[in-house]
Amino acid sequence: MSIAAERKAEVIKNNALKTGDTGSPEVQVAILSERITNLTEHFKTHKKDNHSRRGLLKLVSTRRSLLDYIKKKDEARYKGLLAKHGIRR
Repeated sequence: MSIAAERKAEVIKNNALKTGDTGSPEVQVAILSERITNLTEHFKTHKKDNHSRRGLLKLVSTRRSLLDYIKKKDEARYKGLLAKHGIRR
């Protein structure tokens, strides 16, 4: 499940460190979190959709890798991201 272009632009705008920022780890984590939330809602009605579940696990793994990178670089940014997006660790 992807997110709508308008929603993606809004997520980028809310999490960008500067104007035109689309590739920073913070923005990538925000986009992945949005997609993970959408897929989680999808699974509430489609419990047997195992093909999409594999994609969800891949998204979670990618987000985890980005969060590990941020944690290694700056602990305060990491804790702020966890709090902002409601990610458990």
